[in-house]
Amino acid sequence: MSMFSFTMPLQNVPLQTGGGFLYWAIIFFVLAIVAAAVGARGVAGISMEIARIFVLIFIILAVVALLL
Repeated sequence: MSMFSFTMPLQNVPLQTGGGFLYWAIIFFVLAIVAAAVGARGVAGISMEIARIFVLIFIILAVVALLL
């Protein structure tokens, strides 16, 4: 008998292994709110744009995952 047995059943591998786009979008959104409250308008604007991009990526990936 062989030391390595290949008779184990195949397991389902998830399509997505993580990402966290929504998590990072919330982090950048909170950073934008704090920066706007302090008066750093440039940091607030950049953080809001990054959060918007992450939300768009999250929505696109969610729709693709639902369709597959």
